[in-house]
Amino acid sequence: MPATVKIKKAVEKKIPVSEANLRKAATRLLTTKLVSTEIAYIQRELGNSATQEALDAKVMAVRTMPWSSIVLAE
Repeated sequence: MPATVKIKKAVEKKIPVSEANLRKAATRLLTTKLVSTEIAYIQRELGNSATQEALDAKVMAVRTMPWSSIVLAE
């Protein structure tokens, strides 16, 4: 009887998209802190939870975006 191999599916853990988690990611990835407008934008885009990779990617991307696309129109 051949041995069976069980393959575990890789599940990426989601973390809360909180201000504290965004600040920690920015500290790790950037040389400067995120401002409140950037934090609000990332939270709008990602929702309540996201993977660490998605959070990191959005933190890096927000710095290259034009300010007019980040700020909410009044």
